[in-house]
Amino acid sequence: MSNDTTKRDLDDQGLPALPVHQPFAVESVPGLARVATLAVLHTGQWGARTTMRNWARVGRAATSRKEAESLIRDVSGFVGVLGEVARQVADGRPIGSALLEAGEALGGEPERATPGGRSISPAEALRERGAQLLERSRDVWSSDTRHPAYERILDDLAPDEARILVMLLQKGPQPTVDVRTGGPLGMVSSQLIAPGLNMIGPRAGVRYLDQVPAYVNNLDRLGLIWLSRESVDDHQEYQVLEAQPDVLAALKSVRYSRVVRRSIHLTPFGDQFVRLALVDESTAADDALPEHGTPPEESAT
Repeated sequence: MSNDTTKRDLDDQGLPALPVHQPFAVESVPGLARVATLAVLHTGQWGARTTMRNWARVGRAATSRKEAESLIRDVSGFVGVLGEVARQVADGRPIGSALLEAGEALGGEPERATPGGRSISPAEALRERGAQLLERSRDVWSSDTRHPAYERILDDLAPDEARILVMLLQKGPQPTVDVRTGGPLGMVSSQLIAPGLNMIGPRAGVRYLDQVPAYVNNLDRLGLIWLSRESVDDHQEYQVLEAQPDVLAALKSVRYSRVVRRSIHLTPFGDQFVRLALVDESTAADDALPEHGTPPEESAT
């Protein structure tokens, strides 16, 4: 590899260009040492088990051009990943999530070292975390009622979805309807025309009304809401819903049609999440908030 080629390769990786008018290895080592240090501190990929071996490579790079070039190629991968971590954090992503993804990009989960210096495998580390979890479950003095998934759920919510959740907490279960084919044939074989028509978007004041079906799917996926086959108690709610343009259009799209009334509820998990994460303490403690139904247990097959 020529000096010109090496300089061009480094430029492509976003590394500082190395001077080419002096011996390559001698000039590259200080910069390489700094980059390798950042990799050790920020990625964890060069763990305690292999740190001495890697620093030995840095030392050999001072006298070996081949070793220096090899080390540059290896470390440049770390630099690219670290740059991506910095960009994600600057965009508002939690640093823990960014670093976790970076660790996967750099080759998976490394072995960890115990306080005694013994390396443990990922499987052993997983069992260790499980044992710690069970130990905390026996701590009768612990008062932390937050579910550990709540913080991750916040990362998976759109702002409009948060507004929908708050609206469900404050206004209770919401009506939704399916439009199906009706008439004599519909009694034998009814076809679905328009599923899940509702008014939760306007009632929650969402910004993107056309995204409401996707919002409902995501909230259901996260276990925050559930879709009931039962109707809400106030049947006047359906009279308003069935007069909406999209429902009327679906009803008129076929000769015979009918409406199936359903409802959308917060799950107990979603109710607690909204109270802890999305509303203030006074709202969360309001005993007058509407109640939601409990999802039925799945029947055994």
